[in-house]
Amino acid sequence: MIIVVSFLIVLMLIGAIAASIFRDLISAVIAAALVSLIAAILFYFLQAPDVAMAEASIGAALTAAIFIIAVRRTKRYEE
Repeated sequence: MIIVVSFLIVLMLIGAIAASIFRDLISAVIAAALVSLIAAILFYFLQAPDVAMAEASIGAALTAAIFIIAVRRTKRYEE
C-alpha cells in the first residue's frame, strides 16, 4: 500500500511540475486535472470516499471543463 501511495505522490508531483512548465495551455489544464484526479484517488485510499468523489467531480472534471472552455475562447498558446 505504501508503494502505491508513494507512486501516486510522485505522479502528482510530476503532473504539477508539468502543468507549470507546459507552454500549451490546454496541456497545462489537462496536467492540472490529472493532479486533481490523483488527489481524489489518494483521498479514497485515506478512507474518505465522500471527499474523493467531490474532488473528482468538482476538482478534476468541472474545473478542467471550465478552463478548457475559457482557453478555447481565447488564444491557445502563451506568448
